[in-house]
Amino acid sequence: MTLWTPLKPYLIAAALCAGAALPATGAQAQTTPATPASAPVGKPNGFTDAAASAALAKAASQTQAARPASAPVAVAPDGTPPSVHWTLQVMRDGQQIDTFDGTTTVGQARTDTHHKVVSHNVGCKDQPAGSIDLQRTITVSPLQASASDTLMQIEAQETLENPAAPKTTDGCKLPPQPRQVGASHPGLNLPAGQWVNWTIVDKDPTIVYRVRASLAPPSVQP
Repeated sequence: MTLWTPLKPYLIAAALCAGAALPATGAQAQTTPATPASAPVGKPNGFTDAAASAALAKAASQTQAARPASAPVAVAPDGTPPSVHWTLQVMRDGQQIDTFDGTTTVGQARTDTHHKVVSHNVGCKDQPAGSIDLQRTITVSPLQASASDTLMQIEAQETLENPAAPKTTDGCKLPPQPRQVGASHPGLNLPAGQWVNWTIVDKDPTIVYRVRASLAPPSVQP
């Protein structure tokens, strides 16, 4: 014969407290999503070779992937990305020597190459030397765009001539030596309609890009 013994009041209270603690323990066990860390951004100025430019471009893509979903990005009513109208002026020692412009959809890239063939008279008799193509290639990639600003990735490859022409030991002229310059900006912030300067070469000669961008009119949106 088994006798039924009622639980003492303090044991009932302990059991109820233990049951109430279970949901709280489960809530604490949930994992909080980690805030994505920003990818390293390369220096906006200076020269880079092709490998470094590619690395900066990859870093820019990672940076954009890490941006919060709440970043202001304009989209069309049907959800398609917008297009950006941009202009890039090339300034050499304060004088405009070239210009690029276009309309590019966010997430896409546009590459343009301009050519300038030059020749020089060399030697003591000023005879024409072989010509050289001073080409300039610009790749523009809008990463984000809104009514207030545009974030734009830019890649540049330039062929430049040194401003000072060398001479032989006899004092006869030699053609200026060309050099290749590569630069990459992973994300240039452009307030709508305002010019922003990006220095490509600091001196001999000074090369500065003046860039401006804004959302394209609705008539040219995709």
